[in-house]
Amino acid sequence: MAGKKKVLTQKKIEHPYQRLQGELKEIISSTKAGGRLTSEPELSRQLGVSRATLREAMRAFENQGLIRRQQGIGTFVVGNTRVIDYGLEVLESIENRARKIKLNVSMGALDFETIPADEKSAAALEISEKTPVLRIQRVIYSGNQPIAYLEDILPEGILSSDKLKEGFTGSVLDSLLQRGVPPLSHSKTDISAIAATPEIARALQIQRSDVLLAFTAQLVTSEDRVIDYSISYFIPGFFRFHVVRRVGSIFPNPITG
Repeated sequence: MAGKKKVLTQKKIEHPYQRLQGELKEIISSTKAGGRLTSEPELSRQLGVSRATLREAMRAFENQGLIRRQQGIGTFVVGNTRVIDYGLEVLESIENRARKIKLNVSMGALDFETIPADEKSAAALEISEKTPVLRIQRVIYSGNQPIAYLEDILPEGILSSDKLKEGFTGSVLDSLLQRGVPPLSHSKTDISAIAATPEIARALQIQRSDVLLAFTAQLVTSEDRVIDYSISYFIPGFFRFHVVRRVGSIFPNPITG
């Protein structure tokens, strides 16, 4: 009688970092939305890792919008969040996109003032340095959670202070579209990942140096005039950006023809 063939199975080896993320996920899942996690020193001792390793692992959950760290206060569980999904082929405000998915967003404190254009904003708006410009800064919230920090700089006369005081809900783009003058054509936008500055970190209630998605844009009219220079900072986890790309053609090889 032939002996039974012994089947050898390879035991899956879990990387320590994967184990750490799994344990963190369980802790976050078992904490109610709005609840505060154990302090970092205690949590790192409990999980047997350094605070630097713990912070790196927690960053992944923060980028998903599941937790929120507040400087000097602690780390809080956000819970399940609605993601604002964006196709980048069309320029659209956060408010308009949120309305389409029936998500309520609101504007926090509005700050605007007339300032002299610095070198960067003057170059973007194609005007001379120190020309008076209107700077508009505000935070956009989903519920009580800050999700984006927006800053627009416009030449004088494009939007009035009275317009901002009377019904401005957070979107310069929507205000210009509602007015209809001047007619808008397109936006030139650069997208990058940056570390939050202390000022933006405070406004968004996150840690300094946390990663944000930054959209730096010039809004252009049909007459090819730049009328808005903006920088929008988005907290990853609350937004999903995508683009539809057409397939390009292959040029013939100059050697083989």
